[in-house]
Amino acid sequence: MRAVESFLESPEGTREEIMRATYLALCTHGYADLTVQRIGEEFPKSKSLIYHHYDGKDDLLLDFLSFMLDRFRTAMPFPDAAGPREHLEAILDYVLATPLPEDRREFTRAMVQLRAQATHDEDYRAHFTRHDRFVVDSLEAIIDRGVAAGHFRPVDAEAVAAFLLVTFNGSMLQQVTSEPTSGSAVRDELDAYLQAVLLADD
Repeated sequence: MRAVESFLESPEGTREEIMRATYLALCTHGYADLTVQRIGEEFPKSKSLIYHHYDGKDDLLLDFLSFMLDRFRTAMPFPDAAGPREHLEAILDYVLATPLPEDRREFTRAMVQLRAQATHDEDYRAHFTRHDRFVVDSLEAIIDRGVAAGHFRPVDAEAVAAFLLVTFNGSMLQQVTSEPTSGSAVRDELDAYLQAVLLADD
């Protein structure tokens, strides 16, 4: 997912520098303890530039979420050259990796906190609705491609994609809010579901 992460290594322009600072501060402090001051501590330029562009923490975080979704769109769902089955397997391997690498764990923890804001904030809810719709559409396109190529059974692609999204979101929540269970068992059960429902007989 280097297209998503590259701005951390070599941000281009003020906005990417602010996004990098937001990412680092969010991973360190989480949503509740995040302030513009703490974001400013990760920003190489004057903190006044942040206030010039944003009215406050949530204004900045909503732009950060939009920025990350735009980056995610360029990286997901992985190489277009892969066949649909390999394409789907690559996504499952990435999203359901257990244990999560520590940098991904910290970011996932922060994203779970941001998603929780959607329970009472319409702007956050609108963002995560767009994010989930993108993931479902991407998975649906892969499934449709596999059906057309004869690799997958003729299924309701949107329904399968929606089920996978719920599994992804549940895995993300579980990994950062409770002691880890057997990730391999969850993956085995998901593979069994896909074998029974999606994969065409060889």
